Amino acid sequence: MLQKLGFLPGFNKQVTSTGAESQWIDGENVRFRYGTPEKIGGWQQLGESKLTGAARGLHHFVNSSSTKFAAIGTNRILYVYSGGVFYDIHPLVNPTGTTLSNCFTTTNGSTTVTITFSGTHSFVPGDIILFSDFSTATNSNYSATDFDDKKYMVTSVPSATTITITMDNAETGSGASASGGVKFFQYYHVGPAEQLGAFGWGISLWGGNVLGALATTLDGALGDNTNGNNGSATEITLVSTTGFPSSGTNFILVGTEEISYTGVTGNKLTGITRAARGTTRAAHNTGVTVTNTTSFTGWGSPAANTDSVTDPGLWSLDNLGTTLIALIHNGECFQWDGDATNATTTRATIISGAPTASRDMLVSTPDRHLVFFGTEKTIGDKTTQDDMFIRFSSQENINDYTPTATNTAGTQRLAAGSRIMGAKLGRNAIYIWTDTSLFTMRFVGQPFTFAFEQTGTNCGLIGMNAAVEVDGAAYWMSDNGFFRFTGKLESMDCLVEDYVYDDLNTTSNQLVYCGINNLFGEITWFYPTSTSNVVNRAVTYSYLDSTAKRPIWFTNANSLFPRSAWEDSAVFGLPHATQYNASVDTSFDVTGNTDGTTIYYEHETGVNQQASGTTAVAIPANITSGDYDITQKVVRGAATNMADLRGDGENIMRISRIIPDFISQQNNIVAQLDVRDYPNDAAASSPLGPFTLTPTTKKVDTRARGRAIALTISNTAVDTSWKLGTFRLDIHAGGRR
Repeated sequence: MLQKLGFLPGFNKQVTSTGAESQWIDGENVRFRYGTPEKIGGWQQLGESKLTGAARGLHHFVNSSSTKFAAIGTNRILYVYSGGVFYDIHPLVNPTGTTLSNCFTTTNGSTTVTITFSGTHSFVPGDIILFSDFSTATNSNYSATDFDDKKYMVTSVPSATTITITMDNAETGSGASASGGVKFFQYYHVGPAEQLGAFGWGISLWGGNVLGALATTLDGALGDNTNGNNGSATEITLVSTTGFPSSGTNFILVGTEEISYTGVTGNKLTGITRAARGTTRAAHNTGVTVTNTTSFTGWGSPAANTDSVTDPGLWSLDNLGTTLIALIHNGECFQWDGDATNATTTRATIISGAPTASRDMLVSTPDRHLVFFGTEKTIGDKTTQDDMFIRFSSQENINDYTPTATNTAGTQRLAAGSRIMGAKLGRNAIYIWTDTSLFTMRFVGQPFTFAFEQTGTNCGLIGMNAAVEVDGAAYWMSDNGFFRFTGKLESMDCLVEDYVYDDLNTTSNQLVYCGINNLFGEITWFYPTSTSNVVNRAVTYSYLDSTAKRPIWFTNANSLFPRSAWEDSAVFGLPHATQYNASVDTSFDVTGNTDGTTIYYEHETGVNQQASGTTAVAIPANITSGDYDITQKVVRGAATNMADLRGDGENIMRISRIIPDFISQQNNIVAQLDVRDYPNDAAASSPLGPFTLTPTTKKVDTRARGRAIALTISNTAVDTSWKLGTFRLDIHAGGRR
């Protein structure tokens, strides 16, 4: 008899294949719409370039002339995309540039160029440096075309006054030696491409936020047998102490020796103790680099706690009208005017008066305040950064943060949690997550400006970008499950929860990125698995079609699809996303890049995937059901020969035909029946299969036999799409053996 196969929407990975009867258990590159599975839409590359580094922020906005912009922040460079072209708008530490003389050292046959500065620099490996106004370097084949308007990634930092870069071609001259000159521009530092973690001994300077000045130099020699310099046994004199913590016990690194101090007087550190945190006392000359390491653990020293993690280079991106606001995670905040004349040839500039170290940022609308989260108690003093502190500007004035009787600027410190993880603008409130709790922030006007309320506990945010707001509700991923807030806190039932959390890289939680696809009513979390340092999986919740009785979740483990950042279709009409490839370093704009590259994609276009300048590539898709079994149907106490799919596997079934049914089908689809007699048996493909189903296929014959069957639908060819209907099988009950 012909029997219809009916399946509930979504995946159920919380049970075995046998326990998931009438349900789907697995698939890739599929979605559910109106309860029915279908292959996802295609995507194509936007622009022809690969961007430098890993994209960790994406934001769309429009200027007053209706020009559309996409701001893309990688761990090295801030870009805007418009009209098919990428523009570098990254802010510069020295906007007018700095001229160097006699700065080049090269060696015949080597691609390494050493740049010597006139004083101490603040570059670290991986930073971006831009050159212009190159003058001839003696005994070198390098010329102005190799440097003018060219960006390089810093390869190494041999000393406080030198860096190295790597050229595309080796030196063919005898080698320059401290000759030639050039003007350089330093890009603001963002952070690493990956989230870094370590345990125990030897974690070096990873693992904290730089507090105060990154570095200065020693003013006066420091002997290995004396406690201090300049005639004092308890003091060390520096060229500058600006930004160094001045209260409590703090630490500096001089060479490989750490030194603690308890006070600052002028340019002197007072109350010093040599050879701190297990390091060894050594002699140090005047001019040696001195680095503030208060929040770090020294190389070869044991960590103060069990582990230490350095966040990746992240961006918080928003717009105030036509002005882009861009915050470097735990760093400075910048603005870029999308209405400016020749805007794409200008760079973002630092916002005067704004905090210089914050974890997150957004623009509160419609009241138009710029709000910073996990920010400084004293503006401009990074040592006062408090991970639970909030500061907001006066209304419509992003340069005014000092509360007065005549403005709406203000501050607030949250109490529940150890750090603010992220914030999202909602319909009626700003949602703020700490590592443990949820708060709401509502505009109430003067004198308080905003009201704060704790609305949830044990529901903290797993990463800065792991939450979205849609239709008046907030959805997010926590360390302990998925949550929703609709006026009340709800833990979301998730039939793939163990699949996600049992294989999640919790050390790289800041890489989790949540995006909305409102064209299909989907919320997707892109995340790294336990063995990956980059995003390589996705889990999706269908917020439109889900019900309380049947929440619809599905997953994607195909490396083709997971994205490092996502933006919905509101501005460009279709969703956009970025994909990071750590193994491809050839970017369009930076020589010596070692941080991988990012491709920018438009989604829900066509049925294939297509990179710029290449032919279309198929998107392989598949979906697999749980096991079906039968028993002999009983009517009024008498057994019949009719199969009953609601059975419990008491009888063997014989399947002779498959009757396919597709709501829509483009190109050929493959159907496969896997049979088994017992739950722990390995599934075996049915005889004569797998079966190719053309758009005109009426039926296929088979001779499958077993107690349980599972159906798989798949495709591997280009120009293929499908949406399932209701398949039927010709099933006959057999014996029990």
